[in-house]
Amino acid sequence: MKKKIISVAAVLVMCIILAGCTEADKVSENVSQEADNFNVLRRFAVINTRTDKVEFELIGAFSLDASNSNKISVIVEKEDGTYFKHIIGLNEDVFYVVEDLGGAAVNKYKYEVNYIPESIVPFTITEKE
Repeated sequence: MKKKIISVAAVLVMCIILAGCTEADKVSENVSQEADNFNVLRRFAVINTRTDKVEFELIGAFSLDASNSNKISVIVEKEDGTYFKHIIGLNEDVFYVVEDLGGAAVNKYKYEVNYIPESIVPFTITEKE
């Protein structure tokens, strides 16, 4: 009987841990996605810690990739639909700040699934008796 109670308790704990996604997590993911889709006006600044001077500043709608610890890649969308990529090298003397200027109007419950028509393989359903 003790083993059953322990097993049920372990399953309940695992369910709680797996369902632990908070409202803030959902909103954060949605805001990040809106920013990566060039829908959020942001400011990006690289600051030199030795001189306290801003080395690089970018204001606009951009997507930022900071997955590499040595560099940051920023893709900017201009009003005419052209895109530019900036790569900023990082070292121990600089840090960066990204600030949302206009905020993002996101819905914590909304999500979107997009199908690319060219990637859908057509098929036919037949019925045999």
